[in-house]
Amino acid sequence: MPITKEFTIRLEDRPGTLGKLCQALAEQDVNILGYQQFPHEKGKGSVRLVVDNPDKTRATLDRQRNDYTETEVAKVLLTNRPGELARIASRLGEAGININYGYSGAEPGANASFLILGVVDTGKAVKLLEQAAAAGATT
Repeated sequence: MPITKEFTIRLEDRPGTLGKLCQALAEQDVNILGYQQFPHEKGKGSVRLVVDNPDKTRATLDRQRNDYTETEVAKVLLTNRPGELARIASRLGEAGININYGYSGAEPGANASFLILGVVDTGKAVKLLEQAAAAGATT
């Protein structure tokens, strides 16, 4: 389970802003692996992205003068079967780690999805989830 970079970009909530952002990333050959969008206040919103190339993403966002933050998040590869999210969420809960938010994406070249988890202690969560993955592989 790796720790990965997530970009949260504040955008105007109007037609075309998301397309412009995604096009700028595509022109730099940045692949968006995970995506979440949510509103803030009237006329403003944010987009969370996990990408295949954080360096190119950062450079593109800076060039476009986007308002963004960069955060470390836990990236968990999940087997496509019932109960996987329950197992991961329960494991974190038992360790006292709260999940602040989560969303999923597609693992390139694999028949699997991954889950992005925003937690307070990313390092502790990743270590715990690696143990859970090892235990899940034997069941």
